[in-house]
Amino acid sequence: MNLLLEGEQTSRLLFRKINQTDFDSWLPFFENPLSTQYWEGPKKIPKTACQEQFDTIFKRYNNNSGGMNALIHKTTQKFIGICGLLPQQVDGVNELEIGYSILPEYWRKGYAIEAAEKCKHYAKQIRASKSLISIIHVDNLPSQKVAIKNGMLLEKSTVYKSNPVHIFRVDI
Repeated sequence: MNLLLEGEQTSRLLFRKINQTDFDSWLPFFENPLSTQYWEGPKKIPKTACQEQFDTIFKRYNNNSGGMNALIHKTTQKFIGICGLLPQQVDGVNELEIGYSILPEYWRKGYAIEAAEKCKHYAKQIRASKSLISIIHVDNLPSQKVAIKNGMLLEKSTVYKSNPVHIFRVDI
């Protein structure tokens, strides 16, 4: 089953695979301390953190295990963020997550919810799972608001990758 939304679109966004040339466009996400303020542990050099995320993205691509899509603004053709369907294991249970991150200059413009809703509808269309989750740090209120707008409800709180998180879920 192909979990990538390559070629999909919304009213303002195009979805495509991320490629290595997107690195410099995505690096500002890690250079802004507000982007990574919720994840605990030692802070990484932005280039290192960005490369580690890209390594994970390409590993998922190579293993056909979903992954993040580049979000490209239809009008400007600018790279504005990433979003995708991600197989995850939470508390020993296999889940399918909607993950999303938007470059800070595009925050509060509705792009995260637009992309997350598309992921939800795509997952339902391809019958990827009976439900979807979003894993969100307990202090990350903006991302929690996106999950709620996407029809998700807070299911539980747990620890994921050494971080206190809320698990939001929606049946599809």
